Amino acid sequence: MINQEWIAQLMGFASFAIGMYAFYQKDDKKLKIVMCIFNLNHAIHYLLLGTVVSAISSLLSAFRTGLSIYVSSKWVAFLFIAIGLISGFYMADEIWDLWAVMGMCIGTYALFVLKGIPMRIAFLVGACCWLTNNLLVGSIGGTLLEATLITTNAITILRLLKDERKKSQST
Repeated sequence: MINQEWIAQLMGFASFAIGMYAFYQKDDKKLKIVMCIFNLNHAIHYLLLGTVVSAISSLLSAFRTGLSIYVSSKWVAFLFIAIGLISGFYMADEIWDLWAVMGMCIGTYALFVLKGIPMRIAFLVGACCWLTNNLLVGSIGGTLLEATLITTNAITILRLLKDERKKSQST
């Protein structure tokens, strides 16, 4: 019989694959669409692991990511950050539960306020918070994901810089 922990880890590996695909995107809209799917999958993963704060942060991330495709506003970003902080502090059992909240807040600011390379740099910082969270909650796929996303995101940033350099040289 398959137990809940095993299913949770399988969902984490699915998140790993979806997240890799998301951060390989050079187009911001495609990145956000795939991130939305990733965050929904990851919320299920965290629920199966029994870490409610991480699951709520992932659900907020899914909702805000979908909305960020259509809205670019500091006020909306701050609203999601406030909701994340309030729910995180209310639901947290331990201080380390807040790593997921910090990752969600940084990602929220990046999605609503930043674009291109600055957005992806903020994602790198947020990925470090999520990496710490995943190590603490025992998410194998999530840990692999964040470690790999840091690398993949850095490569994408370099690709974007190369594209910008080519564009400026041709004008």
